Amino acid sequence: MKKTFIALAVVSFISFTSCKKENQNETTTETMEVTEVEINPNFTVDTENSIINWTGAKPTGTHTGTISLKEGSFEVADGKVTGGEFTIDMNSINVTDLEGDDKASLEGHLKGTGEDAEKVDHFFNVNAHPTSNFKIVTVDNVNGAYFIKGILTMKGISKPVDFPAEIMVTDDTVTLTSDPFKINRTTWGVNYGSKSVFDDLKDKFINDDIELVVKVKATK
Repeated sequence: MKKTFIALAVVSFISFTSCKKENQNETTTETMEVTEVEINPNFTVDTENSIINWTGAKPTGTHTGTISLKEGSFEVADGKVTGGEFTIDMNSINVTDLEGDDKASLEGHLKGTGEDAEKVDHFFNVNAHPTSNFKIVTVDNVNGAYFIKGILTMKGISKPVDFPAEIMVTDDTVTLTSDPFKINRTTWGVNYGSKSVFDDLKDKFINDDIELVVKVKATK
């Protein structure tokens, strides 16, 4: 932890008064005390212990999975998170509710890495967009509850995102766990199977909203 010290400022004011028979010099010294300001360096994300959980839904059911962080950091001052930026590894998209060929097929479709060229841009097209980015803009504390506002950049499109979260800061670690929150995937051009984009899908659509839970741990 770095500490910035402001030196004590001494201001001397010398006043001279004259009398008929003698001169008297008076010196007054004022001392301004300075407070210490604690500034913490960035906390680096522990990618092995950080994860984003996702849930996607359609009329016939839901799918669940995870995405990993590639790198990131928090900015902390006076024991409070003041900012942060995180790189999301889109190649790490993982489906957790399926196994075998079904799991591999859905992961390939989401990433756009399958053999069918027409499906490359259905979802996240990780070859063209291997990473996404989230940058914290503000962290508000309302009655002990934290509310995070930031910018999510995905597929080259930057849009605001906000969510409530629990944040804990110690001398050595920062942990952030969001409440479940939703983003509308079509905001970032992920339009496949969206009935708000295509009007002929009937009941063969995929919900626009994706539910996310973000869990991040960072250390000095």
